[in-house]
Amino acid sequence: MANIGTTLKFTIILSLLINPLTLFTKLVSSTNDIENDEDDEEYVVETPLLLRRHKATSRLLSSIIIKKGAHCDVVTNNICNGIPANKGKGLLFCCKKHCRNVVSDRNNCGVCGHKCKVLGERCCNGVCTNVWYNDNHCGKCNNKCSNGDKCGNGFCGYA
Repeated sequence: MANIGTTLKFTIILSLLINPLTLFTKLVSSTNDIENDEDDEEYVVETPLLLRRHKATSRLLSSIIIKKGAHCDVVTNNICNGIPANKGKGLLFCCKKHCRNVVSDRNNCGVCGHKCKVLGERCCNGVCTNVWYNDNHCGKCNNKCSNGDKCGNGFCGYA
């Protein structure tokens, strides 16, 4: 009988530890995602090309790819001077000599140098947003909770 009591106590203690560990794992994973969101990101920028054919001017779009962190200089080589990228989902600016997407970059949110400092915040559409409790950005940007569910700890309908 003593073994059953010890086993029951161990099971209860273990179950009480699992939930906080799960939330901690989610927290660490979420924090890593925030910092590494765009590590391998490439920006597709469409540039207009003007072609002249028989007195008529034709406008075509050509795409160029700019890698995240590409070197730039505001004065001499400003390849990312407030240009839209990724079909309007990004906006590139030259921040400290590197191209940054100010719509989603946690360290340059909205403008160069503006950091999302609070744990659980991400840069969603150029605004630092707490993705743990925001019903429109639950767990990540633009992840809207449905059916009136509330966002808690980054999960829709978390009880």
